[in-house]
Amino acid sequence: MYKIQIKNTFLFLVLVPTFLFVCSSFVGNNKGNKGLKVGKSAPMSDVKLQGIDNSTKSLNDLKLENGLLVVFSCNTCPFVVGNDHFAGWEVQYNALNTLALDKKVGMVLINSNEAKRANEDSFEAMKLHASEKGYTMPYLVDTDSKMADAFGAKTTPHVYLFDKNMKLVYVGSIDNTWDTKRTEELTYLKNSLETLSKGEKIKEKETTPRGCSIKRK
Repeated sequence: MYKIQIKNTFLFLVLVPTFLFVCSSFVGNNKGNKGLKVGKSAPMSDVKLQGIDNSTKSLNDLKLENGLLVVFSCNTCPFVVGNDHFAGWEVQYNALNTLALDKKVGMVLINSNEAKRANEDSFEAMKLHASEKGYTMPYLVDTDSKMADAFGAKTTPHVYLFDKNMKLVYVGSIDNTWDTKRTEELTYLKNSLETLSKGEKIKEKETTPRGCSIKRK
C-alpha cells in the first residue's frame, strides 16, 4: 500500500507540471498580466520592421483614418493554421483585412517567433507561407521579439485594435470558434471593428487570447 502511494505521488508530480506546461503553451491569459492595457498608446509605433515584400514599415505607416489592427501571428501554430479539430484563424485573415479596410482601419500581421527563426518561422518561410495563403495584408518580422515584449503579447494569434489616435480599444481573441462547446458564436473582433468605425465605445474591450505561446529566445 505504501509503495503504491509513493508511485501515485511520483506520477502526480511528473504528469501535472507536464499538463500545465502544455496548457500554458496554448492558452493566454490577458487579465492581470503586464501587457498593454486598453486606453494606452501603441508602443514602438515608429519603429520600422521588415516586411515580406522587403520594404520596412512602422505601425504608424500602416495606420489608416480610423486606426490599426495588429495581429501577432506565425506560420505553424494550430490556432493559426488549423488542425483536424479547428479550421484555424488565418482562414479569416483576408476577410478581416477587407472588413478593416472598409472601416478605414489598417491591418498588419507580426511574426515574433524568434526561437523558430532558423526554421518554420524564418523570413523566407514567412514569404512562402504568406504566398501560399494569399495574405492581403503586410506581414512583418519582429526581430528578437522586441515588439511582442513591448506589447506584452502572449499568443499566436493575439490581437490589438487601436483607434485613430493609436490608443488601444480592444485586445484579446478574434472570436470563440476555437471552443467546441460554444452555444453561440461571439465575434469579438468584428464587433469591435464595427463599433470603432461608428465612433462608439466598445463594450467588451478585453477577452482572453487563445493560441500557442509566442516562441521567444
